[in-house]
Amino acid sequence: MDGFERIQLDETSWVDIARGWVTDADDLFAALLDNVAWQASKLFRYDHWVEERRLGSMWRPGVPLPHPQLADVHRALQRRYKVRFDGFGLIQYRDGSDGQAFHRDTDMRWLDDTVIAILSLGTQRPWLLRPRANRHSHSTEPGRGATHDLAPAPGDLIVMGGRCQADWEHSVPYLPDRAVGTRISLQWRHATRTGRPFVGAGYRAPVHYGRR
Repeated sequence: MDGFERIQLDETSWVDIARGWVTDADDLFAALLDNVAWQASKLFRYDHWVEERRLGSMWRPGVPLPHPQLADVHRALQRRYKVRFDGFGLIQYRDGSDGQAFHRDTDMRWLDDTVIAILSLGTQRPWLLRPRANRHSHSTEPGRGATHDLAPAPGDLIVMGGRCQADWEHSVPYLPDRAVGTRISLQWRHATRTGRPFVGAGYRAPVHYGRR
């Protein structure tokens, strides 16, 4: 669990990449795919609920881990970044029709100093970053305005930090016309309560899970 490379996105935002950070990534992927209680989730958009095109699950302390290897992963992340994670989320992108548009994790509210770690398993897919200033790009390409494609492979770790959630957006683009396998991502999130909190219903708030 080493080999980190930091990309300084701007003066206050950064992203770390650790390729092959987790060993036996294929075995971990298979175990999570089969054993996690995956659920469909819904977002409240304007005045109605919209089903997300992906599946999800959550882990909180006090319940069994979905895989024992994740105990070491959880501890290693907390030790490296010197923060405490209350748990982690899991997302399953079943195929190319599942994805996530450019967004910020505004549901965290405190965006001036965050740490978001993302462990990728399964199929390698584009994973895009763009500065918020590019969100009005008129390009028709799926990655419009993107300046980075980190494209994590199985076992790769991405960690966004600093003001990344305030000033940058990230995306897992939809690939409906391609034969794309399943990808699982796990996310650990921490926000230091500094600066002015984000006000408004963020991209992901509120989220409602229901069995499928």
